[in-house]
Amino acid sequence: MDKKNIIASYLHSSGWLEKLQCHSLSDVSFLAAGEYNENWIITGTTQKNLAPKNHFVFRINHGSQLGLNSEQIRYEFNVLSALENSTVTPIPYFEDTNAGNFNSVFDRGVLLMEYLPGTPLDYTQDLDRAAKIFAAVHTQPVPEQDCFVHQLNPVADIVTESLGLLARFNDHPKTAVRRSLEKYSKRIAKLGEQYAPAFAAEKQVIVNTEVNSGNFIINRERNTAHLVDWEKAVVSSRYQDLGHFIVPTTTLWKTDFIATPEHRHHFLSRYKEYAKLDHSVEELAILTGILEKTIILRGLSWCYMAWYEYTKKDRALKNNDTFATIERYLDNLEWFLQ
Repeated sequence: MDKKNIIASYLHSSGWLEKLQCHSLSDVSFLAAGEYNENWIITGTTQKNLAPKNHFVFRINHGSQLGLNSEQIRYEFNVLSALENSTVTPIPYFEDTNAGNFNSVFDRGVLLMEYLPGTPLDYTQDLDRAAKIFAAVHTQPVPEQDCFVHQLNPVADIVTESLGLLARFNDHPKTAVRRSLEKYSKRIAKLGEQYAPAFAAEKQVIVNTEVNSGNFIINRERNTAHLVDWEKAVVSSRYQDLGHFIVPTTTLWKTDFIATPEHRHHFLSRYKEYAKLDHSVEELAILTGILEKTIILRGLSWCYMAWYEYTKKDRALKNNDTFATIERYLDNLEWFLQ
């Protein structure tokens, strides 16, 4: 049985579509896959109108960057539930961490959520939209009984995570890359110690931590903008998202955009306005800049680790464009670390 039929059979047995007032399933089609999840578009119909009426995303998990294993899909469901009132994230409907009992294809769990049509973010015209999304997310309350990962000292926590990525494979052949990144990590760790009090004084918010242009869904006809892919969200400093969004390792991932000082100032000014912050733009810029440097370390450390997985191990999901970008980043390491 192919994966489309497996998904269709699972949805029929789960009763999820009926609970969403869809009384038949008309189509299952592949949408996209990242490094740890694959997504399928589910089209349902109603009894009164046989034309396609409702679309959903069926998400299949294959791994966890947070080390959550089979609980990863429930974690993402809980994050989306906490952010539902922001109106800029997909609405989650159902999750099943035991879906592997139905078929081994789903051994890490599945999630059904809202489908949001649109196109990726364009840095040259969507900085305001991104600032508004971040403000909407960061002003949502963290649930009192939250079960999220907390990173109270974002710089120190990201340095620790990065060193873990660098140390994952002892027989990794790119030893010069590892030495350069370990040396850079010491610089970042010192910055983290210097600015730890400033980050500690900041309000903790839910942050996405993976805000590349492809994770934004911009619908220009409807004038809506959303942020999807919440698998690695944590409770931490707002500067994780702000720094990640504007840093070159993010903007060059799927585009050729490099933010200028003017771009940064405009983006942070609009974010300050939308989030109704008392901070000056200069304050925002300083702490965002620290996280930019830190996220470069994390991004390149992940590339180092993922290069090994792509070339030395069987990987559940592989993307040729991603691997090409990984190699380009590692080949230009010194430019990023300057």
